[in-house]
Amino acid sequence: MIKSFDEIMEKVKKQKQKRIVVAAAQDEPVLEAVRDAVSEGFVEAILVGDKEKIVQIAHKINFNVNDLEMIDETDNTKAALKAVELVSTGKADMLMKGLLETSTILKAVLNKEIGLRTGRLMSHVAVFEIPGFDRLIFITDAAFNMYPDLKAKIDILNNAVSVAHAVGIETPKVAPICAVEVVNPDMPATIDASILSKMNERGQIRGCIVDGPLAVDNALSEEAAKHKKINSPAAGKADILLLPNIEAGNVMYKTLTYTTKAKNGGILVGTSAPVVLTSRADSPESKLYSIALAALVADSNK
Repeated sequence: MIKSFDEIMEKVKKQKQKRIVVAAAQDEPVLEAVRDAVSEGFVEAILVGDKEKIVQIAHKINFNVNDLEMIDETDNTKAALKAVELVSTGKADMLMKGLLETSTILKAVLNKEIGLRTGRLMSHVAVFEIPGFDRLIFITDAAFNMYPDLKAKIDILNNAVSVAHAVGIETPKVAPICAVEVVNPDMPATIDASILSKMNERGQIRGCIVDGPLAVDNALSEEAAKHKKINSPAAGKADILLLPNIEAGNVMYKTLTYTTKAKNGGILVGTSAPVVLTSRADSPESKLYSIALAALVADSNK
């Protein structure tokens, strides 16, 4: 089982090269990540945006773009639409956000004519390599869905499982995270967790093991689970943490990012092709890992 981003990088370099298209590519941190991904050999790139600025930035960061396909489009809305169209028509395998608003690229992704809709809910999946852990930890949804109901959680869970499968985890263990590890009628998240577990038990949710409700301590620590006498296949061994809402997800994501030496990457899934929506605050390393994750998912989708 893959347990680190070094192993993810090795895996992605062994598969068929994927093509990434960047919308509004005139962004230095994004171009740095694309440069590194191209240098590693697992992607080809199409750059859509202000060609003059792209070339200037590329020269500054020693990125030879002479052999790359570039589409000159200074209007960000049109650049987003063109990039999405290249993905939806099969000319690219995945999409990356450059120097434009997230709302602009999402409007293009959701465009009824050329967008990447699938009928499934879109959700964000973050993958963390945390010092001291013997496995990767998948966190969802820390960035996109605010207060998912049970139906939405099913899609979010399935999206995360698909990413875990693409990474190489055959049967990921999913912990629906709550404040407590018992069903409490006054805490709706615990009810959702118990229903998700039963749906998995009865084969309505496949490809994983779901057990909850679990609190964070007994989802991640076998010692904590034993101390509380929790007998569960996911207790202390969870691969995927299904967070109850965006506040919990976002706090966990940023806490791990800024208080540990964890490595991470994240992508938007539930679309017909993976979307890399990195923040300007994300490190170049994180952006590179996000591209690698997208390439694995794109290969899995094929």
